[in-house]
Amino acid sequence: MPSQTLSIGTTPSAPHFTVLPPLALYIHIPWCMKKCPYCDFNSHEQRQILPEARYVEALMTDLETALPLIWGRRFSSIFFGGGTPSLFSPSSIDAILSGVRARMPVPPGIEVTLEANPGTFEAQKFADFKSAGINRLSIGIQSFNAEHLRALGRVHDDGEAHRAVEIGLATIGNINLDLMYALPGQTLPQVEADLRAALAYAPPHLSAYHLTLEPNTLFAKHPPALPDDDSAAEMQDAIEAVLGDAGYSHYETSAYAQPGRACKHNRNYWEFGDYLGIGAGAHSKLSFPSRILRQVRYKQPQQYLEMVEAGTPVIEEHDVTRRDVGFEFMLNALRLNDGVPVALFHERAGFPLTSVESGLRQAEAKGLLTRDHQRIAPTELGRRFLNDLQQLFLA
Repeated sequence: MPSQTLSIGTTPSAPHFTVLPPLALYIHIPWCMKKCPYCDFNSHEQRQILPEARYVEALMTDLETALPLIWGRRFSSIFFGGGTPSLFSPSSIDAILSGVRARMPVPPGIEVTLEANPGTFEAQKFADFKSAGINRLSIGIQSFNAEHLRALGRVHDDGEAHRAVEIGLATIGNINLDLMYALPGQTLPQVEADLRAALAYAPPHLSAYHLTLEPNTLFAKHPPALPDDDSAAEMQDAIEAVLGDAGYSHYETSAYAQPGRACKHNRNYWEFGDYLGIGAGAHSKLSFPSRILRQVRYKQPQQYLEMVEAGTPVIEEHDVTRRDVGFEFMLNALRLNDGVPVALFHERAGFPLTSVESGLRQAEAKGLLTRDHQRIAPTELGRRFLNDLQQLFLA
């Protein structure tokens, strides 16, 4: 494709890629043991025997339908999300991964993550997950405090939380622990106690999420009493300090890792890489030499199964416009505390950096962002007021 010649001050109407971004695979398993009152993900409480075999077959059909869009590429990471993917049997996970490898190049040793609920942990089951090809677990601990787990509506207790970590380390080794803070009735000493409990296991990766009341959740309809903003900010500062002292790098808004243990799959999202999403409600972002395509699959599991079998798993798709791509890039990239290389914008968004110059200048003027000829990064103030920083790129 010939290079585009631009007049000064103009921006092309379509993106231009000489090299396509890395491509990750996201596989959505929509069922969970119980819907948590704070959860707004596409998850559905298990009320009967799961249609595992039918769903595995649907995932493979879904992937085959998408193959013309990704032909000639290879996956850089695989992530099973949900819902609770660990509800599925190891044989089903093995069938999915075997089916993926039969249809697409999957380099050996790439990161393959499975989200897991502590209420589903059995040593042999997770050893079998490893045999199937899972080499990283993301465990939804949320808290090691029994009272807070009950307040969150979790199906596991504190004892099961500890047992899950022990089994995860013994079977897979490479684990992430999800923790939440600013929980109903939670105090700063209790946050620090959760951190001590987690750090006792020295997990390679920790995620710490601020509990928020999302629309269309039980907590939104019946909001619990939560710590105020000042208390929540103190908790956030304490988390960063404690984990920093323990040798963890705070590399993304909610993510902390030991050296070299950042999540490759999630980092691909933040760096505006491509991803194919298969499964109920899964989203995709796929780049081509002169366009970026977004897709959404049917959300309800039964409807998804029916539409896949009819050959039409996608309910919505559209090209990302020049107006939107700058915001979408910055929405992700500015979550990285160290920011991104300046050149990455053109590489991943397909447009010159001048297309977001107005937002960059406003962010610099407000002290929310810093940049030089090498990197663009949020300042400490920008990290604290990340939503305000990201909104500057909407215009």
